[in-house]
Amino acid sequence: MSEAEIKSLEAQFEAKIANDEKIEPKDWMPEKYRKTHIRQISQHAHSEIVGMLPEGNWITRAPSLRRKAALLAKVQDEAGHGLYLYSACETLGISREELYNQLHTGAAKYSSIFNYPTLTWADMGAIGWLVDGAAIINQVPLCSTSYGPYARAMVRVCKEESFHQRQGYEIMLSLCNGTEEQKQMAQDALNRWWWPSLMMLGPEDKDSVHTEQSMKWKLKRKTNDELRQQFIDQTVPQADILGLTIPDPELKWNEDKGGYDFGPIDWDEFWQVVKGHGPMNKKRLDDRRNAWEKGKWVRDAAMAYAQKQNERKNKQAI
Repeated sequence: MSEAEIKSLEAQFEAKIANDEKIEPKDWMPEKYRKTHIRQISQHAHSEIVGMLPEGNWITRAPSLRRKAALLAKVQDEAGHGLYLYSACETLGISREELYNQLHTGAAKYSSIFNYPTLTWADMGAIGWLVDGAAIINQVPLCSTSYGPYARAMVRVCKEESFHQRQGYEIMLSLCNGTEEQKQMAQDALNRWWWPSLMMLGPEDKDSVHTEQSMKWKLKRKTNDELRQQFIDQTVPQADILGLTIPDPELKWNEDKGGYDFGPIDWDEFWQVVKGHGPMNKKRLDDRRNAWEKGKWVRDAAMAYAQKQNERKNKQAI
């Protein structure tokens, strides 16, 4: 392809982005655009799959049958989200096997938030309220992202994440309306999950190497700092309703900007977790690899069954 032809295709691509038209799998796209989307969509998919682990071990320990059923449904939703996103990622020319291999070898990243332990039942409420709440703020703009398969997958993901957030908040509300010990358990969960939830929205804009390009290609519609401010402004009033205290002594309403000022985030902790040195990094990856290896017989059986069904259909066609 000549240089003139490449420039013409680049111009058409940029025009589509500027007009808010969707880029589809068979459309020409810059290689950097393709690789950027593989990185982001796969990280999102990995986060959904690894995100099942901190909650999965609470399904059998949930305090009632209703809570067990709701938590099981949530974990199933997260598995589905991962499958939607892996499928969207495959349209960019990368295989599912390669994506899994990147996760299992530690070559690919997933959200830092899933490398923290879930110590009590209140953590299930805090994760739903805070973690899924932050995820919704980050993901709703992705429903209008420039890459068509990703945008369409996000519509259903966001609807289900909204249910997860309400489920988590309802758990926290029940605890706060219970005994003093239960309310203290809710406060403890908030204390432990507040700062990691702010970190999961990504590094500060000045330290983010991907934000500028992602904004240009309309992969992102808001910067990390804008999303973080939105999350804080939305969540503080919810904590007030619960009667819980946000663990930030510097939190203060700023009338001039119409939002809350907040204290410094420990970015050293964030980068330690991202680099694989969080409290649960090793266990999360070990659990994920073990699940993959132990589930091999199920995948093999499913493939054998599908092959037999195809053979049967072919014989009937003859």
